[in-house]
Amino acid sequence: MSQTASKGSSDAKAILSALVIPIAIGIGFIIWKFVMGDPSGFEGGDPEKNPLPNHILATMYKGGYIVPILMGCFITVVTFSIERFITIAKSKGNGRIDSFIVRIRKLMEKGDLNGAKAECDKQGGSIANVVDAGINMYRQMETDTELDKERKILAIQKELEEATTLELPMLSKNLVIISTIASISTLLGLLGTVIGMIRAFAALATAGAPDAVALSTGISEALNNTALGIGTSAVAIIMYNYFTSKIDAITYGIDEAGYSIVQSFAARTK
Repeated sequence: MSQTASKGSSDAKAILSALVIPIAIGIGFIIWKFVMGDPSGFEGGDPEKNPLPNHILATMYKGGYIVPILMGCFITVVTFSIERFITIAKSKGNGRIDSFIVRIRKLMEKGDLNGAKAECDKQGGSIANVVDAGINMYRQMETDTELDKERKILAIQKELEEATTLELPMLSKNLVIISTIASISTLLGLLGTVIGMIRAFAALATAGAPDAVALSTGISEALNNTALGIGTSAVAIIMYNYFTSKIDAITYGIDEAGYSIVQSFAARTK
């Protein structure tokens, strides 16, 4: 029953994750079309004409259809960053990881398995789940009379590895989307800039005479794509590195706690 509910929850989260990107791009298009493209920001109230001087939103609107895509990328990064903040905060548990590891190490050195399990229940999160699984196997191996010491230790290590394997994918989920956006946002920005430059020079060519004002306006509009792309990429890189460092800290805590359990068992078993 619980496995079915867990699978249903996982499938629902996967569907929601898949919907985030098109929804974000849709929101970006709405902002681009109706906020940035508000007629009040253009000469004569016509979005087809030049934007008013120093009107940033109207100028960004002139960047073309790449702008809403980049805005969708930015909204996606923000959405998944908030989701990762919540998930990783929950996986850390209720207290500091290093303090939890110290308490577990001391209790395991004393052989106080009940106290260690109580600490796991109090801490919660991914590390506590892995430690709890290791303690359960520790107890099972204590009463096992068929296996020798080395095979018991291997059994505990295997249980810790399996528990870790179940916990870690949840922590790194959706990070690949953030890292992908970090890579492609700059390229999309450059694409928008190149398209804008092509349009600007094409307009000058059909005009028949050089127009420095029109050229500078076209270049300014085109470069908005690059600025938006670089900004989105910078935020995505920062978020990706931040979450990766947090996951590394949790992984290190899991390894250290698992090592304490194995060492305790090895020291207290003949």
